[in-house]
Amino acid sequence: MARNHHRTPFDPEGFIAKVGIGRSSKDWAGDQTIFTQGDAADAVFYIHRGQVKLSVVSEQGKEAIVAVLGPDEFFGEACLAGQSRRLATATTMTECDLVRLERTAILKLLQDEPAFAETFITHILARTIRVEADLVDQLFNSSEKRLARALLLLANFGKDDEEPEKIITQISQESLAEMIGTTRSRVSYFMNKFRKLGFIEYNGGIRVHSSLLNVVLNKPDAKSRTMLGIGAAGLATVGIAGVEVTQRALGQTQVAVGPLVPYLDTLRWVLIGVALAGFGIALYAHWGDWRRGRR
Repeated sequence: MARNHHRTPFDPEGFIAKVGIGRSSKDWAGDQTIFTQGDAADAVFYIHRGQVKLSVVSEQGKEAIVAVLGPDEFFGEACLAGQSRRLATATTMTECDLVRLERTAILKLLQDEPAFAETFITHILARTIRVEADLVDQLFNSSEKRLARALLLLANFGKDDEEPEKIITQISQESLAEMIGTTRSRVSYFMNKFRKLGFIEYNGGIRVHSSLLNVVLNKPDAKSRTMLGIGAAGLATVGIAGVEVTQRALGQTQVAVGPLVPYLDTLRWVLIGVALAGFGIALYAHWGDWRRGRR
């Protein structure tokens, strides 16, 4: 007889309802400390509803946000690998519904409930990939790119199983600065820039448009395309003038310029074409910027 390998998917509601030894559920208000850096690491937390941030503080008192987690994610799992003290502080960013799993309880769950184990392992792998991507982002990308990526991640862009959240709530510019490792003034500057370019809006929160991906993918924005077009047109215009001056100078010296005339005429028309293309790029960039602002 063939075996049935179908597994029952993980049921968060049923998981929440099974409160027992080593497992408890609690509602939290926003801006509450769940555990503090240096506390004993003896439990793992599951987020059923809300958002939680993990932050670390240096000996000099500088704070950095290392992760922002949402529904169906875990935190505090390092205790399963022998970590005895918390390396970060966990704080609620919104109202939260959290399940606390003591170390012994979650080890038993991983053995007895395959659906839960699969969900937990998927979370661990996703977190590992995210940490690697964050490290590359911090090492090689500018603060502008890091901010754009952080906003897109907070809006769930790039997650296949989730619809993007158009509006990000409960996030301050100070928190964004701590997330990407820069100053609040730099965040404010880039947020204003993104707003003017139509990438984001402020409307009871931060509304993120998919066009913000242009910053992460290093696509030139309307302003840079305008400068490129005007620059090309300007250089081409100077080149046209140079060709005219050259032709006149050669004519005045009465040298045999007959063979050169066709080449100079061709060069002049090429430069005229570049100038027209440059003006066209600038006009198209302005039109695209206007159209994006209308949406």
